[in-house]
Amino acid sequence: QPQLVESGGGLVQPGGSLRLSCAASGFKFSRFWMSWHRQVPGKERELVAAIGLYGQTPTYADSVKGRFTIFRDDVNQTVDLQMSRLKSDDTAVYFCNAEWRGVATYWGQGTQVTVSS
Repeated sequence: QPQLVESGGGLVQPGGSLRLSCAASGFKFSRFWMSWHRQVPGKERELVAAIGLYGQTPTYADSVKGRFTIFRDDVNQTVDLQMSRLKSDDTAVYFCNAEWRGVATYWGQGTQVTVSS
């Protein structure tokens, strides 16, 4: 049974940092593109960062470039999102996603990130 479990969300002050982690199981992690998305109530889910096989071609939304970094660890089957210089606009539920060639896609349950003083 494919599963993605996010962790690391919470409350952080503006300008602070937070690291999200997503643990994968039940599928061939190394063959999947991994990404992080976020969603706020009333808005569509948006792509934040993605990383290809073997850690290639990490890409970022313009709104997070230079502040967020995505990592993957194929041995431990995790994908992390290091978030720095957080802003109130970063407040959202963050979701982990795994995708294989547009054929299979899996989502985690999400973790809440709140940036507020």
